This record gives sequence, structure tokens and C-alpha cells, in this order.
Amino acid sequence: MLEFITLLRQRYQIVLNSHSNEVQSYQQAFQQLTLAEAFLRKGKFVETLPLSCAIIGPTQAGKSSLTNVFLQSENAGVSPLAGYTVHPQGFCHQIELSDCKNLTDYFAPFIKVARENLSKNRFDCYTLTQTENSSFLPPVIFWDTPDFDSIDSTDYREGVLKTIALADIIVLVVSKEKYADQTVWDTLKLIEPLRQPTLICVNKLSEDSETVILESLKEKWHDYRRDTFPEIIPLLYQQATRLPEIPKSKQHILFQLAKKVRREKQQRREQKLVQTHWQEWTKPLRAEHEIYEAWQILVDDVMTQALKNYEHDYLNHPRHYETFQQAIAELLLLLEIPSVAKAMMTARKVLLYPLKLVRQLGGSRNHLQRSHEMTVLTSLLNHTLTELAHELLDKNTHLLWRELSEELRHNRTAILNEFKHTTENYHQNFQQDVELAAQGLYAKLKEQPLVLNMLRATRITADAAVVVLTLYTGGIGLHDLAIAPAMLMLTNLLTESAIGSYMKKVETDLKAQQLTTVKKQIFEPLAQRLNALPQHLKTQTHFAISPEQLAEVETKLNEKPHGLRLL
Repeated sequence: MLEFITLLRQRYQIVLNSHSNEVQSYQQAFQQLTLAEAFLRKGKFVETLPLSCAIIGPTQAGKSSLTNVFLQSENAGVSPLAGYTVHPQGFCHQIELSDCKNLTDYFAPFIKVARENLSKNRFDCYTLTQTENSSFLPPVIFWDTPDFDSIDSTDYREGVLKTIALADIIVLVVSKEKYADQTVWDTLKLIEPLRQPTLICVNKLSEDSETVILESLKEKWHDYRRDTFPEIIPLLYQQATRLPEIPKSKQHILFQLAKKVRREKQQRREQKLVQTHWQEWTKPLRAEHEIYEAWQILVDDVMTQALKNYEHDYLNHPRHYETFQQAIAELLLLLEIPSVAKAMMTARKVLLYPLKLVRQLGGSRNHLQRSHEMTVLTSLLNHTLTELAHELLDKNTHLLWRELSEELRHNRTAILNEFKHTTENYHQNFQQDVELAAQGLYAKLKEQPLVLNMLRATRITADAAVVVLTLYTGGIGLHDLAIAPAMLMLTNLLTESAIGSYMKKVETDLKAQQLTTVKKQIFEPLAQRLNALPQHLKTQTHFAISPEQLAEVETKLNEKPHGLRLL
């Protein structure tokens, strides 16, 4: 699951970086994923990590000042300027730095640097500092964090979220001016599934406002959270020191909260966190998958219609269907009288030699161009691509549709060239089926010697061999051949003979075989080519996570909590 959450967060980041106005709503999901990724990463080291406590809050709430109070030192840098702290700063209290080695892997790609080397222009850093003993703290890494509500906080928010996910205990610091800010409650809502023991410190209070603010806090908590309202420390403003002062009755509150830490529930909380946001996180993925599915349905529909048009405009057309005529032409070559076959072969070689030269120079290509079937197929492809382009223009509900339209337009020439090559290969390879049909007719004729001898005599009289050879070298087309006297005579004799019904069956079988072959060798590869267009889209503007990837992860997500860790 961690690997998928990392991938999903990266895809959100890439889409957000595209600066499209349509994806700014993804910012909240990106923050949630950043938190989830860090929390799942914590699960890999949870058994060896020291106890951590993070102090969080909005700008000017007094986080760093309160950090120094808890540490009973002045280690945390304090400034009246908003956004002074922009890096997570950890203070190891009664914990050796050598016990924090796993933090290097946890924070990666963040790097650990010395506090004096922190840069305001680089945010992928954190610090760890050994600190003196404090009576307020158990053995713990106490983290001072940047704010989460300033204009610039988006630059360093990842460090805040990583630190919050790492923390076993949360100390929320708000002031009387900031406690009701929406960002405060959005953050508390965000981290609710982590179930961290929490302490709220309300800083800069005056005695006359304490009761009202604490009651308001409790109401807002119940508006946003379903767990028990946490401990609160009201911090009255100290005119003399200008520092918060922890009441004596609350000075051991962090020891008490430490006892409430339940690391053994880490796995269950990981699953709860992911399940809480899963539908929202994957909503844009599902929208893309719906588009992929709709695109495939659209392609299937136009390809089905194209195949029907092929049947109507070619296979079942009374004048334009030429393939069976070609089989009849092949039959002419088989109807030679054995005694004159050798002489006929010699004569054909003499006739054919100069025509072969023509064929080598492009005669066969002319024959393909003169094929009505090739004309029909090319016309159907252009119509199909045009139909798809028009359908895409009508779909402006999602950026992905527009990108698909551009991809189709960009690939049109390549698709046409591929289609031309495929149809030419099909046309040449299908000649074997045509020859088999002719041989089938000839075998049937041999069972009718009287009809066979009559056809042989007719063939020689018509000198059909010259016609056929001219056809093969690009001299005439099959449409021309169909009305040639030899062909008309031969076709009429076959139709009226004893094998007339068999001839009809051969034609029907040839059409069925041709339809199957065209579908398999031309239309199905074309459909695959078109269905694959979404895979070639630029991945900077969409998520590019397949339905199979999503389904596999969802299966794991619905397993028992221990199953989540196996990922």
C-alpha cells in the first residue's frame, strides 16, 4: 500500500504542477496523501523509533516560545516575525542521537543538517539537537514545526505533515486570535484517523476571555472530531516575561499522554486513514477510467459499424464483389486440356515475360489500387477516423477528452499508413484462400467429366489465359474481367451446370472466410491501435494509473489490517 500511496501522491503532484485551473481542487487530496505516505512509512520503523511529540499551530501562536518552556531552555529560535520557523526541528530529550538513525530513512528525501546550516531557501531539511533535561518531558524527541496557515506555508508544508505523521503526541498551540481559524480545524480533521493523544494549549489568554474561548473550543472540536475532547492548558499572558507559563497542575501532562500512546494499533490506524480518504483520492482516477471505458466503447461501436459497412458495400454488393470473380479467373488456369497444357504454358511464358517486368516496376501496386475492395476499406478507415474525431469534439467535460482528440489528430497519418500496409498484406495473403476456392471448384468439376470437357473447350475458344495473365500483371481490373466474354460464358455454364449449387456454396464460404480474415487482420488491429491511444497521452496532466492497478490495491485495502502491512 505504501508503494501505491507514494505513486498516487507523485501523480497528484505532477498534475498539480501542470498549473491547470481544473486541478487546483486536488490540493487537499495531495496534502492528505502526503500525510498518509508519511504515516505508512512510520509503520515500517514504529517498533524502533523513539517517542516523538510535535508542537503544531498557526502563525504567531507562540509554538517556539512554548517549545522552550517545555524544554526549559532556549534551544528553539524565537522571532516576532511570522513564518520564522520553516523546518522541522527536533530536540532529543534523554534520547541519544544514535537512537534516531531510522529517522534518516523516514524523512527521506529530506536531509538532516546542523541548525546553523539551515537555509530559508531550502525546505527539504530537518534538524536534531541534543537538549538538557526538563522536568516537563519524558524521554522524547520534541519537535518544533513551521506554521500551516501562512501564504508561504505551501513551500514547507510537507515537512509539517511528515512531522505530524511521525508524532506519537500532538501539542496544538493556538492563540485567542487564531483558535477559530479554518486552517486549524481543517488540520485537526485531517489528522483525526491517526488517533494521537492530543494536548491543546491556548496561548495569550486574558482572564475575562478564558471561559468563553474554552467553551467555544469544545463546541468546535465536536463539530469536526468524533473522539474525546482533549486536555487543555490555558496560558495566560505574562506581562513580565512575555512567555507562557504552564500551570503547576499541568506540568506532568506529557508524561500522562505518553502512557496513552498505542503503537500496537499502528496498522489498524494506517488502514483507517487510507479508507477514510480513499474514495476522494481515487475519484479523479475513476473519472479517467470511465473515459477510457467510454473511449473503448466508442471505438468498438465505430469498428462494428465499419465492418457492417464492409459487408454491405463490398461482400454483399451485387456489382462490386470481385473476390469470387478472381476465384473464377484462377479456375480458368486450371481448365487446361492435359494434351495442350505444355504448349499453353510455353505460350504464356512468352506473353508474360515483358509483363513481369511491368509488374516489377509497380504493376502489382496498380492492381491493388484498382481493387474495389481496397477502395472500400480505405474509405471506411477515413470515415471511421472522421467519425471518432467528431465524437471527441462533442466531449468537452474533461481535459482527457481534449487530449485524446489531439492525440487522434496527431496520429491520423501514421494510422493511415499502418492501415495501408496491413490491407496490402491481407490482400496478397488472401490469394491463397482464393486459389483454394478455385481448386475446390475444379475438384468438383472433375466429378462431372462432361461439364469439365465443355468448360475446357470454352476456355480455349475464348483464349481466356491471355485475359487472366493480363489481369495479374495489372492490365485490367477484376471489375473489367467480370464482364469479359470468357468470364460471362464460364460463369453462366457453371451456374447452370450440375455444380451450380456447389458453386454458390463456395462463394458463400469464401465471403464468410473473407469477412473473418478482414475482421481479424485489419479491423481488430485497428481497434487495438485506437484503444491504445490513451496510453500515449502526455502524463503531465492526468494520473495514468490503470484500472488494474487500482483494483489490485483495493483488494488489499479491504483485507484485515495485518494484510495492509504485507504491501
